[in-house]
Amino acid sequence: MDAVIERSYKKLLNTLEEMTTLYRQLLDIVRKEKEMLLAAQLDNLTENNLLKDQVLMKIRLADTLRFKHAQELASVVKAEIESPRLLEIAQKMPQAQGDQLRSLHATLDLLIKRLMEFNTENQTYAQSALKTLNGTMDDIKETLTGKKTYEKKGQYKAGPSPAGNFVSKEA
Repeated sequence: MDAVIERSYKKLLNTLEEMTTLYRQLLDIVRKEKEMLLAAQLDNLTENNLLKDQVLMKIRLADTLRFKHAQELASVVKAEIESPRLLEIAQKMPQAQGDQLRSLHATLDLLIKRLMEFNTENQTYAQSALKTLNGTMDDIKETLTGKKTYEKKGQYKAGPSPAGNFVSKEA
């Protein structure tokens, strides 16, 4: 294999391996996030979200490098340069290198699918928790402010007058 192709291939391979490592870290973080959402560990969830943001920034940087290295290798092997596709580049590479690129592509694809599944579940749990919390807050507000209703005579009648009475004293 040509030295230029080998150098471009190594750059792309290293970037893809780094991305695989970062996506695995992100998957672990998202799994922990699910556990924290279910256990309502808000302090840990905040720390976990900061860590997730850091890993996402690293992934964006690695993806920029991946795109640059993929364009470089695509130009050398005469593949699509504007939007290089990993599988297309793999077809134009020697068998061993092509297989390695296809393997990394499959691994990244699987990791991304799992991340999407966990994120969807986490979103459902978070929305459910918010819905429950909003309902509880509305109930508390309603209880503390008292109910205002009209009697048949047209006079205004206030509900429980002193705020904070959760239970009626009447039997």
